[in-house]
Amino acid sequence: MPELPEVEVVRRGLERWVAHRTVAEAEVLHPRAVRRHVAGADDFAHRLKGHRIGVPSRRGKYLWLPLEDTDQSILAHLGMSGQLLVQPHTAPDEKHLRVRVRFTDALDTELRFVDQRTFGGLSLHDNTPDGLPDVIAHIARDPLDEFFDDEAFHRALRRKRSTIKRALLDQSLISGVGNIYADEALWRARVHYERPTATFTRPRTLSLLGHVRDVMNSALAVGGTSFDSLYVNVNGESGYFDRSLDAYGREGLPCRRCGTTIRRRPWMNRSSYYCPACQRPPRITP
Repeated sequence: MPELPEVEVVRRGLERWVAHRTVAEAEVLHPRAVRRHVAGADDFAHRLKGHRIGVPSRRGKYLWLPLEDTDQSILAHLGMSGQLLVQPHTAPDEKHLRVRVRFTDALDTELRFVDQRTFGGLSLHDNTPDGLPDVIAHIARDPLDEFFDDEAFHRALRRKRSTIKRALLDQSLISGVGNIYADEALWRARVHYERPTATFTRPRTLSLLGHVRDVMNSALAVGGTSFDSLYVNVNGESGYFDRSLDAYGREGLPCRRCGTTIRRRPWMNRSSYYCPACQRPPRITP
């Protein structure tokens, strides 16, 4: 699933190509793509027609397109393979095209939602007073948000009584961090993924947050992380941060810092990649 950098790359592309355009028509080609819109595909398409798209917004991994003249937004859930593409009207339909949105202006581009595995989707939701779709009101601010509160995060982390990687992936505590960037930030911070959150001092928390921000900004600078063709930006281009990964996906390769072989361990139906020398496991107390 795309993490914060990948979703932000898509958001920036949508801001350039879609913001302030009025919907002429929406066409749902596969009902599963709008299954989270409980009123159904026809209602979804009807409700978009004639509305003007505002500036796309994001919180963590969640992306939405506000409708300027309403208190509603189109929430986009990319899932494992969802893509929001801006394509010329004349471009051939993608094999897994699910939703098409055309606009009233003279520009020759349209917005397409393409999703091979149909785990993602689009849906229309009421906004909270803060401008978030109501279904994601519980999602915490992300570390690149100017209003993210480092001190509040540290206090919540200490109260969590969990392990650090679980906490980083808890979207109600800090949003936008997924498996890839958690492993990368923990490697940079020299912290083992099973370190208890209760052991984190304020300086250690702030240091880890700094590494989380650094790795995300580095990924943003090169378009995010693409391991296959399923994650692309709105122009269909892949990101290149996978070439700069220090831990994730590097099992059996030498640590770039100390030369020790990077290990992979199963973790919550995922994998954790770490250096056993730089990221020593916590001591287990009897």
